[in-house]
Amino acid sequence: MSATPVPQDKRKQILKISFTFILPLFPNLLEFYRNLETAQGSSNSILNRILLGLNAYKQSFSRPISDRYDIVLLGGALGSLFSFLQAIASPVIGSLSDKYGRRTALLWSMAGNIASVALWVAATDFRTFLASRIVGGLSEGNVQLATAMAADVSDEKQRGATMALVGACFSIAFTFGPALGAALANVETVATNPFATAAGFSLFLIVVETVYLYLYLPETLPASRPKSSANGTRSKISDPAPKHIRTNSHLVLNLTHFVFILFFSGMEFSFPFMTYDLFAYSSSQSGKLLGFVGLIASILQGSVTRRLHPLRVVKVGVVACAASFFLLGRLTTEAGLWGAASLLAVTTATVVTGLNSLSSFEAEEGERGGKLGNHRSWGKTLDPSLFPLQKATD
Repeated sequence: MSATPVPQDKRKQILKISFTFILPLFPNLLEFYRNLETAQGSSNSILNRILLGLNAYKQSFSRPISDRYDIVLLGGALGSLFSFLQAIASPVIGSLSDKYGRRTALLWSMAGNIASVALWVAATDFRTFLASRIVGGLSEGNVQLATAMAADVSDEKQRGATMALVGACFSIAFTFGPALGAALANVETVATNPFATAAGFSLFLIVVETVYLYLYLPETLPASRPKSSANGTRSKISDPAPKHIRTNSHLVLNLTHFVFILFFSGMEFSFPFMTYDLFAYSSSQSGKLLGFVGLIASILQGSVTRRLHPLRVVKVGVVACAASFFLLGRLTTEAGLWGAASLLAVTTATVVTGLNSLSSFEAEEGERGGKLGNHRSWGKTLDPSLFPLQKATD
């Protein structure tokens, strides 16, 4: 049985999201904490112990890695930690949403996000910032729950278009969030935490979004959603659905997702480190580049991706990804960087959206949260770690 389609106005309520500010700030954030602890002479701090471990790792290569890559490697390590925690939490959050409802799971996830950003606001040292990333990684369920909701509120004919709408929403956030975060990073209100203004505004947005979701987000889990009966009364859906016939293996889809992310390797996270290293980009310049990627991706998802079959969407994205990597491997100019970014925007707009659609087709109504959580988990195991490693060993 296909899910009963939800009116368009309800779908817009369900797919509300918030901005992500932190992406273009990471290189400067980590440089700030490293300089702070160097000035304080904290030889036994968590950050210094991590840097000592990275130094030992760098010396293990036949050609030792230059110290100028410390920030790049540290960013990769933190990104890997965040993604590893997401890989652990995603199946759990998804399964809980199948049991207790998408709305409940999303509100608890948002509460974790609030705690994470609140720690970032208070992060006057690296230890607090690290705690912020740990809490954020364990509570980050927005993407997979939005995907599960999109599957709940659409039938199979609508699925690709609705998944593209979810992707477009995140791409719009990706357009404005990094640029706004980079701009606010230039406004210093707390001397001990130069990024407190950006963190504080991010916290304000997340709190506003959480209140909005609490007041207006309907439950989309089919077993919990009311439906109209023949006499006009509303009752819970109780008719058992017939056994779902799968046409693709979840294992194959999960492995495809894993292999793609293995090579795509957390572009959204790693891109600012590449521009920081190759072109000495500031947070503001990285924010503009990421905003450009988000803008192109949102336009494509709203106009092209939603009209194509998910399998074709995946094929287009894989070809664009290969072309972008070809350009990045021969990158010498900023024009080449922006050209590669355009192709990466095509990849962002297509592959994961298409794979999410295909994976949702293979899940029954009562297991979508868990199956899509597992699918996301497979793509998060090694997410941002490989690009910083590859770049540092070039």
